[in-house]
Amino acid sequence: MTSDKPIQDIAEHGRLIAPLATLAAEAGARIIELAAKGLRGRQKPDASLVTDADEAAEAILRAGLGRIAPGITVIAEEAVSRGEAGIAGAAYFLVDPLDGTRDFLAGRPEFTVNIALVRGQQPILGLIYSPAEGALYAGGEGRALRASLPPGRSFDPSAAVPIRARPRPDRLVAVISRSHFDPASEAFLARLPVAERIPLGSAIKFCRIAEGAADVYPRLAPVHEWDIAAGHALLSAAGGAVTAPDGGALGYGRPERNWRVDGFVAWGAPQHA
Repeated sequence: MTSDKPIQDIAEHGRLIAPLATLAAEAGARIIELAAKGLRGRQKPDASLVTDADEAAEAILRAGLGRIAPGITVIAEEAVSRGEAGIAGAAYFLVDPLDGTRDFLAGRPEFTVNIALVRGQQPILGLIYSPAEGALYAGGEGRALRASLPPGRSFDPSAAVPIRARPRPDRLVAVISRSHFDPASEAFLARLPVAERIPLGSAIKFCRIAEGAADVYPRLAPVHEWDIAAGHALLSAAGGAVTAPDGGALGYGRPERNWRVDGFVAWGAPQHA
């Protein structure tokens, strides 16, 4: 699959979800296995943390994506950190093998495996897998789902149920970053009718909005594309939206900026959806 059309067709028919979900569960099983042996974080040049579990999961994901979609570039967090990133084509995968490393090291369950397929500077398919919850979230082409998926198991479509973001209520539930909440995001929320704030780690915040349990998630500070692309695709498929801080479109595929965007706001469905 080296041309645009096969990737487009696969995304449209959801044929990638099953193999990608099984691959994410394989990576999740390795994360859980290594966590049981005890792990310590190491600081990378950008001051973020990495563990042996991040690197082992990424190796599994890169090898698996090479089998599932040969010829499609994989842009993965730890490879980029080592200076090994490939050149993104018209379609490419963005991978965060262990999102929420700080929470993972703290023993909290809020860590995920994130896989997104990006085409035309927009994520068109996204999977977020929570090994601790044994839960998969996936979405693309206007359809989003949640499925029970224990680590190391194969994806069973019969275990999946559709999910949708809820129409925006008068009083909002906001999900906020447990480790990276910034003053600009605080000021943004202060202008909204927020009834409750829920601090969470990792891309689980996108999942809560996609399944109708929350309404808004601002992060008005620079963030890497692999942290948010899967959540962007999932939430868009569930009827929500992810925009730039000014409300405009959020573009992907910027290696010259070290694969960063200048923040975003994730929303549930419009008020009168």
